[in-house]
Amino acid sequence: MRIKGLLQSGFPAFTHTTYRWYWWGQTLSQIGSWAQNVSLIWLVLQLTNSPFLMGVVSALQNVPAMLLSLHAGVLIDRFPRRRILLITQSTLMLFSLVMAMLIGLGLVRYWMILVFAMGVGIVNCINNPAKQAIIIELVGREHLTNAIALNSASFNSARLVGPAVAGVLLGLWGATWCFFINGLSFLGVIYILYRLPQTSEYTPPVTNPKGTHSRTSILKEMAEGMKFVRQNPLLLLVIIIVGVISTIGINFNILVPAMAKYELGENALGYGLLMSSLGVGAIVGALFVAMQSYREPDVRVMMGGALGLSLLSVIAGTLSNYFAAAIVFGLMGCCMICFSATANSLIQTQSSDNFRGRVMGVHSLMNNGLTPFGNLYAGFLAELWGAKKTFLLSGLIMLLFLGVLALRKKKGSL
Repeated sequence: MRIKGLLQSGFPAFTHTTYRWYWWGQTLSQIGSWAQNVSLIWLVLQLTNSPFLMGVVSALQNVPAMLLSLHAGVLIDRFPRRRILLITQSTLMLFSLVMAMLIGLGLVRYWMILVFAMGVGIVNCINNPAKQAIIIELVGREHLTNAIALNSASFNSARLVGPAVAGVLLGLWGATWCFFINGLSFLGVIYILYRLPQTSEYTPPVTNPKGTHSRTSILKEMAEGMKFVRQNPLLLLVIIIVGVISTIGINFNILVPAMAKYELGENALGYGLLMSSLGVGAIVGALFVAMQSYREPDVRVMMGGALGLSLLSVIAGTLSNYFAAAIVFGLMGCCMICFSATANSLIQTQSSDNFRGRVMGVHSLMNNGLTPFGNLYAGFLAELWGAKKTFLLSGLIMLLFLGVLALRKKKGSL
């Protein structure tokens, strides 16, 4: 009874059986994905010895989000999200298993990694916003904020476990097993999605008078989604802030491995544990947001997270001690999730059901679609000046941006 009471009071989204199963399936899958991401970056660094070329790989994973996120939003509003996720998860599983085979046979080359990154990016530009949009179908509007925070906890539990698993596997058997295990991890979530009932929240696809989806109607629906965002000042402001902070300040996949290898002198295990420290802090942040979900999402929590991330980025730029870096990265993970989970909740609560897929497409465009620029920016500066100086500069840029916003609010222009 105590456990049930805790679920109802602190984590009410878990009282929904379908969401609970979905959450566990996603958590296991994301552990595999984090292990794969860490091993992919380390593999590129071993093959090329170049932080910039590592940044190119990360950028290519997000180029499709920049080009296709708005189209993906229309698709998500038109078709059952469960069906979309079954297709995307199965495709990602196939990609991972093929890559595991190439690495295991010693055939992998840098250009193959580029193709793999682009393919994963194309699928994820549909997969990621669909995973966000389906949540309300599983828990309803009342528990939406709690479910979003728990999803962040799931993602960052995987961020904690996945890199540590990758560090061990890379050290013992190499990257092959990271990709293979990730491929197998999709089986659980695919089975759970297959067993999920079709929910009542789903709105039938919108068609033109002839019953088809023409290019004109797709463009019209994209324009309607953008208009909906522009007409909601809070929604527009949050999405702009997400774009700036994500692009400049959340480039851990580039800067942490570069800092670990070249400035802290660590191996694959040390790198993996640094990424895990981010996950520890992020879990703390996600649980804090989840426990606050009985309230409406608070802009102050989002801005406090952004400010903390900016200040800690400046501090990270001054560190030379591994353990101090692990502590600072943990605090950065906490601030990052307080920012991103609250921003996600604000965006979803400001969205109407008919526009949810398109709004999450715009969010994906700003959160992931601008990532190529952030990855190239971080990779270029890390190769030119080093990861620590890049952390320092990024923190100062974010502080300047937040200062401008504060001044504009004080003058009443926000």
